[in-house]
Amino acid sequence: MTSEHAEVRARVAAFQRDFRALQQEIGKEIVGYQDLVDKVLVCLFTRGHVLLEGVPGLGKTLLVRTLAKALDLRFSRIQFSPDLMPADIVGTNVLEVSENGQKRFRFQQGPVFAHVVLADEINRATPKTQSALLEAMQEHSVTVGGTTYRLEEPFFVLGTQNPIEMEGTYPLPEAQVDRFFFKLHVGALGEDDLVEVIDRTTATASADVRPTLGRARIEEMRQLVREVAVADHVKRYAVRLSRATHPDSEVATEQVKRYVKFGASPRGIQTLILGGKVQALLDGRSHLACEDVRSVLHPALRHRILLNFEGEADGKSTDAILDEVVQETAELAPALSA
Repeated sequence: MTSEHAEVRARVAAFQRDFRALQQEIGKEIVGYQDLVDKVLVCLFTRGHVLLEGVPGLGKTLLVRTLAKALDLRFSRIQFSPDLMPADIVGTNVLEVSENGQKRFRFQQGPVFAHVVLADEINRATPKTQSALLEAMQEHSVTVGGTTYRLEEPFFVLGTQNPIEMEGTYPLPEAQVDRFFFKLHVGALGEDDLVEVIDRTTATASADVRPTLGRARIEEMRQLVREVAVADHVKRYAVRLSRATHPDSEVATEQVKRYVKFGASPRGIQTLILGGKVQALLDGRSHLACEDVRSVLHPALRHRILLNFEGEADGKSTDAILDEVVQETAELAPALSA
């Protein structure tokens, strides 16, 4: 084994160790939801953002707060509502008068200037206000009054939305939905987990969540994700999976042709590759495999597929359509690697 290979293996092992340590620290506060926590951390280490969808009371806000605490990062919560304005998110210029009577404008930062930003019930704000997050999520900066202000890294947005109470909500613009790396469904806990929730929340003891990773280490782990090798046949497999969601593609499945209006964007392919790289590292490998790509397919593409009228009328889910895409496209991978 060469020294270079040994160094790579050591870095991969360190990634696994620190990832698991962060998992365990979050687990002191969060009961169950191990896969959900894993996927949220995948987004963190790929510089992505995550959209959490679930009914109220499932612990979405608690998860975000606990994550920020375990990372020792500055946390900010924005409660989205119909009367929220863009300036309430990004900030605004305020007029100041000095002691000698001189007047000047000073930029007062909004709550988006944090490391971990919780956009709570993001679909309750108007499209104009929702779009205030677009530049921040994509460029990691905000522009006010012709001046651009950089956001401090790491910058991580977690949006939540309620899939049931849709009255008074504004569906997220497709451009903004596409900027979320993953869309994760937050389901109900099982009986044993709910008993554990009772024990933790109705007794005197409280969880002691301590900082596990520093900002510098987060950036190191993010850099390692980018360095994971990707073979050509794996790249093409990810491309085939994405193209199979387009109804006008020659590799589209029957359900896609019948129920889908628009398929996944190129960001979807990037998400498959980057999310798969984290899965490869967690499996102890420094190269991407096709199974890593498949493991992140649903959270990466479920929100990037737009159903047509027939799909909506028949109650089709994008997850079911993606199941068929995986079944029919998986067989192409060995041929591509030959």
